[in-house]
Amino acid sequence: MTEDVRLHAVRPIACAQTRIEGVVGHRFHHPRGLVDIHNLPVVGPADTWVDLGELVGRGKRIGIDDLVILGDACATRLGAVAPLHEALGRRIRPRGKRTLAEALGLVRLGSASPMETVARLMFMRVGLPEPLLNEPVRAADGSGRLLGFGDLVWRIDRPGQRPIRVIGEYQGEEFHASPEQRAHDAWRRRGFERDGWIVHEIWRADVTGDASRRALVAKVASSLRIPLEALDLAEVGTKFFARHAIDLAIQRSMNP
Repeated sequence: MTEDVRLHAVRPIACAQTRIEGVVGHRFHHPRGLVDIHNLPVVGPADTWVDLGELVGRGKRIGIDDLVILGDACATRLGAVAPLHEALGRRIRPRGKRTLAEALGLVRLGSASPMETVARLMFMRVGLPEPLLNEPVRAADGSGRLLGFGDLVWRIDRPGQRPIRVIGEYQGEEFHASPEQRAHDAWRRRGFERDGWIVHEIWRADVTGDASRRALVAKVASSLRIPLEALDLAEVGTKFFARHAIDLAIQRSMNP
């Protein structure tokens, strides 16, 4: 998608198809919510997310995880997941509806980057508890002092035992690789650890291959006191096809 520099423009169905070099024309039955950007009317985030259903399907460029990543970004910008539900509900048989609906069930409010979403989906799919996203972490001494915000936060209370407190911090190279930022991250991490938190730094390399993903899952599971045998490590990879598409492919293979 980032390589596509064309402008996508939408017009009502009664209008003629747009045919201008460098512009991809779309026509619609249902009105879209608009926002103003530099005095230009632009389709709002929720309706844009639904429109991306046009790019879902065999031979196309958008998959289920892409829609979740984009859905997380839209929900976080809008402050709620509800606008995505409303935008999808307003459409009658939009393209990619089943994949959009499946993705919507995985969209969460609070993700600050695409790779945070990728990490969250990985942890959820293998069977780890779902983490809180960009959650405020306060000192355990009751003072309410803010130690910082954790990208992925797990709090598990166990009767009669020490509570489990784990933070996953995604470290994007473009922001966290400089010596100054690394020093700040280390200072922040020590503050969490002094307060009883286990902190795992997550880098892009940790979530871009099955072997590295399994290694990361094993570390986080150990910190959460969850045995690997209880997890489905076969689900550690990313997903492109929605469940219904996989089921359809299986049916076709069984009935040539």
